[in-house]
Amino acid sequence: MKKVLFLLFLCSQTFLSAQNWQTNFEEAKVLAQKENKNILLVFSGSDWCAPCMKLEKNIWMSPEFQTEAQNHWITYKADFPKKKANQLSPELTEQNKKLAEKYNKEGSFPLVILLDPSGKVLGLFGFKNSSPSAYIALIHSAEK
Repeated sequence: MKKVLFLLFLCSQTFLSAQNWQTNFEEAKVLAQKENKNILLVFSGSDWCAPCMKLEKNIWMSPEFQTEAQNHWITYKADFPKKKANQLSPELTEQNKKLAEKYNKEGSFPLVILLDPSGKVLGLFGFKNSSPSAYIALIHSAEK
């Protein structure tokens, strides 16, 4: 019984740690200033953009990225799903549209933007078919 409870605890912790994306950009900025961390803003089409799905699977879901993000960045995903079943709340959809008007006027997907805590752009990245460590190094290169 103890082993079963321990396994359930481990699974829940893994699931919870994978869910570190903020859902309110203004709160993400406040948190970034409070913790003195940069913001990683990701524009994604989670259910239609093949490179976005590859980034999700290969980079964002990797334990290496999750640990690095938790220690160095506040993360926010501005998602633009197309399938009716995956639609976001009207408030979240509106928030993401405003972010796109400010940071992604060209409508590029995926687009990864590193911002300082005040919202100033430090670096822009697209899809790279690389390892989590290489993509992490790419993001860190904008911080110098």
